[in-house]
Amino acid sequence: QVQLVESGGGLVQAGGSLRLSCVASGRTFSDYYVGWFRQAPGKEREFAAAISWGGVSTYYADSVKGRFTISRDNAKNTVYLQMDSLKPENTAVYYCAADRNHVTRNAGDYPYWGQGTQVTVSS
Repeated sequence: QVQLVESGGGLVQAGGSLRLSCVASGRTFSDYYVGWFRQAPGKEREFAAAISWGGVSTYYADSVKGRFTISRDNAKNTVYLQMDSLKPENTAVYYCAADRNHVTRNAGDYPYWGQGTQVTVSS
């Protein structure tokens, strides 16, 4: 198993930036695909970005493409989500998730989850 802990959330004004971190412990992190998801109040959890185990392939939701950047440093067991040009509608709890077998945009496919970090974007 792998344990995930997110950090880096907070309150930011529209147009600002935040960088989220997802630190893993347990099994070899470089063996895992990692996704970032978000859940706003009253809404379903939705895909934001994902990255392959080696970091070569990245995937983004259309709504964040060009503004969010996912990356990983396997030596530090960490995946990052750089979020720029933030909008109020990006307000949500952001979660990282890991799967050993494949990368997917479906939250139900990820067996391992962090506790989430709150991102609030004010207008």
